[in-house]
Amino acid sequence: MDISLFLFVGFSCFLLINGNKVEDCDYLTDKTSLQSFQVLLQAEQPYRTAYHFQSPQNWLNDPNGPMYYKGVYHLFYQYNPNSAWFGDGMVWAHSASYDLINWFGLDHALVPSEPFDAISCWSGSATILPGDKPVILYTGIDANYNQVQNLATPKNESDPLLVEWVKYFGNPLMTPPDGVKGDNFRDPTTAWQGPDGTWKVVIGSYSNNQGMAMLFQSQDFVHWTMHRDPLYSSLKTEMWECPDFFPVSINSTNGVDTSVENPSVRHVMKASFNSHDYYTVGTYVTEQERFLPDADFTGTSLDLRFDYGKFYASKSFFDGKKNRRILCAWVNESDSMEDDLKKGWSGLQSIPRQIWLDLNGKQLVQWPVEELNSLRGNEVYVYDKQLESGSVFEVSGITASQADIEIMFELPKLEEAEFIDTSLVDPQLICDKQDASVTGKFGPFGLLALATKDLTEQTAIFFRVFRDHKDYKVLMCSDQKRSSLRNELDKTTYGAFIDIDPQREMVSLRTLIDHSIIESFGGKGRSVITTRVYPKLAIYDEAHLFAFNNGSLSVTVSRLNAWSMNKAQITAGGKTETISEDFSRKK
Repeated sequence: MDISLFLFVGFSCFLLINGNKVEDCDYLTDKTSLQSFQVLLQAEQPYRTAYHFQSPQNWLNDPNGPMYYKGVYHLFYQYNPNSAWFGDGMVWAHSASYDLINWFGLDHALVPSEPFDAISCWSGSATILPGDKPVILYTGIDANYNQVQNLATPKNESDPLLVEWVKYFGNPLMTPPDGVKGDNFRDPTTAWQGPDGTWKVVIGSYSNNQGMAMLFQSQDFVHWTMHRDPLYSSLKTEMWECPDFFPVSINSTNGVDTSVENPSVRHVMKASFNSHDYYTVGTYVTEQERFLPDADFTGTSLDLRFDYGKFYASKSFFDGKKNRRILCAWVNESDSMEDDLKKGWSGLQSIPRQIWLDLNGKQLVQWPVEELNSLRGNEVYVYDKQLESGSVFEVSGITASQADIEIMFELPKLEEAEFIDTSLVDPQLICDKQDASVTGKFGPFGLLALATKDLTEQTAIFFRVFRDHKDYKVLMCSDQKRSSLRNELDKTTYGAFIDIDPQREMVSLRTLIDHSIIESFGGKGRSVITTRVYPKLAIYDEAHLFAFNNGSLSVTVSRLNAWSMNKAQITAGGKTETISEDFSRKK
């Protein structure tokens, strides 16, 4: 950081940051802001990301109300302006973008100020009403610590940046009904409009020993009544947080607006519980106001997840600009709360993903938004390279700590794959017991990311291929056991089966590496695993990337393309964050 001068003069100050004068710093005189500002003075921040969205300081969690409005993408998110830990006083921070990758900060949209949100402004969603009128429904923590649902509208609908929001004078619109505890009623979804014009919204809840999506209805978006039954509930789950409910096309990768109901769509119900985002595909019966899932939630590894690693409180929205559905989520830390205080920040947002229904109709497919490709820099590529048993080769010529990699593997002699009854096993347990160091037949093979030259530190993203009773099964793993020499880190190994047939298509992987986050898309996005890692040595220029094969049978890298990733332009907003700094080391 190039800070040339830092002076207090009476109650004011001025800074020279990169040669630019910044005045009116009265807010730095309070203790909390001074502590936050000191974070910016730290010379080393090896775990800050370069192209993932994160605030320059303090706690960040759930994405809220993402939407596209008048040429601008909006991201609101849960933020603690006072600490790197979660606590009371949570606000809706607000950033905007023209491409979902580069973001500029705006003033906080919602801050605790009224009896109905006196303690905090918690999660919610945005809905675009007829006439291109955006509104927000959000959970307020009232003065009695009850969770209530509130409405806010833009002060100026003609402003594409939606800088100012006004809370409805009649809040709260919805309060915990009988049988629901005051702290089990939160996170309204984007609303949808039925054929008769009735508005509907789902609230996450827990009642009668089951997690549920409580359904409320309204004719005017102000007066809401609870439907007699939840839209969907499950006895095998706990409290549902951040539910999401939306249609997906059965014959196209295009997204559809949340209110679309016709034979060409199916519906997705998503709920956040047990530290993961689970979803199921099914049928929405409008006449009965019931969602009928193809498979009920079980609370086990059999349930479909958006992401099998660190990925929570996700929120989707329909992007009318490009006719697609976009998914965003909070990715939390894997180090300690004490580490968060030392860093001065906690939490990231995932790269926005386009989502659609797979051709088999059974699951969703996810892929980073195409705009991310604009950050690709120097490229290296490899074709038709055979990886014998025990092979490791370095992918050199790129910035390995800040990269985008696509790789495809060909597997000869599939008939020699090991047998396993995949219906009886938890994929995460297999990945944990048979990690990257355990030799099988087909696998482990894949990538070693954020690795030291001698492989003392490494994060392995790899595959194993098995024979089942009828066909072949591809297992995808992310092994963090050797990700860092540091202790006291969460180094959980994650795993998932990928619904592909290796006889008909190559095993593919796309991995996004950004200093302390690795997002990996297997089988062209059919299974995704996100992890947080904190290498002690493999940082900046000391990070390396390798392809490897530790299986006894050889595999072939049909194609590997890898790019150095440039830094996204992400600036802060809100009164206490008008000073920001690029913590990524200049290359």
